[in-house]
Amino acid sequence: MDSSFGPLDAFAFLVFAILIAVAVIVIVKLGQLPGQLARKWGHPQASAINAASWIGIATGGLLWPLAFIWAFTTPTARPALGPTKEQQLTSREANPAAS
Repeated sequence: MDSSFGPLDAFAFLVFAILIAVAVIVIVKLGQLPGQLARKWGHPQASAINAASWIGIATGGLLWPLAFIWAFTTPTARPALGPTKEQQLTSREANPAAS
């Protein structure tokens, strides 16, 4: 049995090293994507999206799709319990006798 290390073995190791490097680059780019998109569009929860993305990558991609979708959503304002200050000022100006 010949146990010498030949040129085809070296080529195989080179190809394997390149594949591992490309896989690492792709994983890092995918981990950064939702956070970068959220920051680019000024999402108020960009840091949470970034954290969820990296946690999703670390857990085998479980949270990553949620972080990606979250980066595309826009948070809606909660309805106010009463009139806003602008509405109060406008109603006082329209009806000064009521205040």
